[in-house]
Amino acid sequence: MSRVLARHHVPALWECDPLTGEKIRATRATATRYERARPGEMVHIDVKKLGRIPDGGGWRAQPGQTRTNDTAGHARIGYDYVHAVIDDRTRLAYVEVHPDEKGVTAAGGLLRAAAFFASCGIPKIERVLSDNAFAYRKSRVFKDAVTTLGAQQRFIKPHCPLTNGKVERFNRTLQAEWAYRQV
Repeated sequence: MSRVLARHHVPALWECDPLTGEKIRATRATATRYERARPGEMVHIDVKKLGRIPDGGGWRAQPGQTRTNDTAGHARIGYDYVHAVIDDRTRLAYVEVHPDEKGVTAAGGLLRAAAFFASCGIPKIERVLSDNAFAYRKSRVFKDAVTTLGAQQRFIKPHCPLTNGKVERFNRTLQAEWAYRQV
């Protein structure tokens, strides 16, 4: 069967996007793969920005639709921010959705993730690996949260998200399977 598909230039099922059926472009292979020896030795942290699409598909799907407002009269448009923390060894994930990506929000999410990991048997976080986002790099509150945990903060090289690939891949899976899933 695979030879017939290859003869007609049809990609294999594992090469296709599950939603669109289009071939996913090839990615760079990582030369060195790593996995920490102990749970909690390193956690990956990242934020994924998702557009707030109302039920029913928004104004493009339903052109006559008006905006909905919150109690203060502000339009509920914009983005939600998915804060994800993943343990390197066990791949245990902790996710929260917030209306912003500020340092205070990221710090609170990290502390709640540490409490969640402790309840699952991972007593201590030793290192926090993140990208160079403002909330991680410049926020005093986030740095204090890392210090409170007794952890070290590490940053990836700029423009190299593959270093933080575990949480990046998790974000991509969340986006495809949960956030923008068409039912």
